[in-house]
Amino acid sequence: MEDSKLSYFLFGLGIGVAVGVLFAPKSGEETREMLKSKAGESADYLRRRSEEVRDSATDMIGRGREALQSQKDNLAAALEAGRQAYRQNVGPGGSSESGSGA
Repeated sequence: MEDSKLSYFLFGLGIGVAVGVLFAPKSGEETREMLKSKAGESADYLRRRSEEVRDSATDMIGRGREALQSQKDNLAAALEAGRQAYRQNVGPGGSSESGSGA
């Protein structure tokens, strides 16, 4: 979604510059300076957007790692609880304390 917004922005910017050049009442040198200025503004915008996207991706990766670590910790705790329950139900000799009645 963000990529399409950026594409539309750049397309609109290009159309605007083209129309501006065609109907500009300025000299060639003034028009070139204006185009340089607009190109610089576009570069600044793209740099800011790329930094925002990078920061957002870094944040998402960090949250994903935290979620994965939490799941690993939960699994380890569940396994340990299962081991403890098994040890309590199976005595030191390895057989069930409740016996089979034989």
